[in-house]
Amino acid sequence: MSKRDYLNEFAEGAMILEPDSFDEAIVGIVQRIDRDPVVCYSVDKIIKVLTESGMDDDEAYEYYEYNILGAYMGEGTPMFLDPIPV
Repeated sequence: MSKRDYLNEFAEGAMILEPDSFDEAIVGIVQRIDRDPVVCYSVDKIIKVLTESGMDDDEAYEYYEYNILGAYMGEGTPMFLDPIPV
């Protein structure tokens, strides 16, 4: 089962980023009480997808901040994980 198939079955209504090359950046589903689950993406993996598409690091991060992080898509808007270095 692909990540998209899984999400369509277990997180109905959650927004999934397009294009599907961002699927490799999906790290899980985030849940809270009284809220529908949403898809959680890794910021590092999103940047990797963007740089592999031809952007340099600065372009990729700027694109991520403005076009992905800054996009509200309703209640199912994804969340983005930026891990704390330990």
